Amino acid sequence: MRSVPSIIHLDMDAFFAAVEQASKPSLRGKPVIVGGLGGRGVVSTASYEARKFGVHSAMPMAQARRLCPNAAFLTGRFEAYRANSEIVMALLRERSPLVEPLSLDEAFVDLEAGPYGPALAGATPAEGAQLVLALAEDLRADIVAHTGLTASVGAAASKLMAKIASEQAKPDGLVLIEPGSERAVLAPMPVRALPGIGPATEQALRRAGLTTVADLADAGFEELVALLGKAHGAGVFQMALGWDERPVVPDRDAKSVSVEDTFEVDLADRDRILREIDHLAARCVRRLRAAGRSGRTVVLKVRRFDFSTLTRSETLRGPTDDPEVIGATARRLAMQVDVTGGVRLLGVGVAQLADYTQEDLFAQLEREERGRFRRRPSGRPRKRPRPPDRPSAAGGRART
Repeated sequence: MRSVPSIIHLDMDAFFAAVEQASKPSLRGKPVIVGGLGGRGVVSTASYEARKFGVHSAMPMAQARRLCPNAAFLTGRFEAYRANSEIVMALLRERSPLVEPLSLDEAFVDLEAGPYGPALAGATPAEGAQLVLALAEDLRADIVAHTGLTASVGAAASKLMAKIASEQAKPDGLVLIEPGSERAVLAPMPVRALPGIGPATEQALRRAGLTTVADLADAGFEELVALLGKAHGAGVFQMALGWDERPVVPDRDAKSVSVEDTFEVDLADRDRILREIDHLAARCVRRLRAAGRSGRTVVLKVRRFDFSTLTRSETLRGPTDDPEVIGATARRLAMQVDVTGGVRLLGVGVAQLADYTQEDLFAQLEREERGRFRRRPSGRPRKRPRPPDRPSAAGGRART
């Protein structure tokens, strides 16, 4: 762990809504809600004026309309958000080459790798903290000057604590957590303040009488491993103590590519569901190819009428970007899911990404597999050809 709080976490304030307010003076100071405007749409971002009415991200748009009927409801302009994001990320890279974007409006920055790195390395803890504060305030002022948008910044000796600090700084603020004070800062927080602790983990911890981060630290390694499993329990224990040595990784590579749709009316007909999955698979493949990637694992996401969400996945014999293979695999996964009562949302994704593809082989095998169940006019099944020899990973076609 560092002696100087030289890792910062920047989070733009209500980013999508703020971009709309900055570009349209008539919206400034008024509640703005960005998201899907259909009957089944959800809120993507709500301005702070709208949040006063209880509106928040991921809320059904119909509920947001009931809570804040006088808000401006907008579908969003992705190109405008991307353009503003590029300006912000460029300002971050002026401070350090080690910028780890987490999304369009959020990133970690390691200031020790930038122009002020030598000054930070030679500073006392107090001097280092003052320099980091000055750099962070200068960054926030530059963002306002270039975009008209505000950002909240947290500074600390680790990514975990910098993220905690930026949450405390919202909106439009700056919080620095002194190295060595991590455990004292974390202790009174609820367990959900730690990343990776969702509702299910929270309930498991609550049943054991653990409701604060201090409770987690006091419970100890062995009890948390017994409750949550070895990997998760060990990670939660380390976070409860404020331990985090993860480096800032620039241009973090995407781990998966996915698309999803929420439907105006629940889909109850399985044939219709399978057709929608074909459309989603084709869109997913377009994104995959645009990124110059292929993948081995196909993932299907299904949200049912009662809001329960199921995921199913299948790992192929090699990476592919063939729409027929990915679509057929997603349809197979859909046959494992009970859709009685209707489906509200469908998603198709591809994970375990690679820079090469073996789609020629796997597309052929997939078509042959499907051909076994088709009948010739004579009524006899097709004879399945002998598959070609499997190429090695190194033999896959290189991307250019």
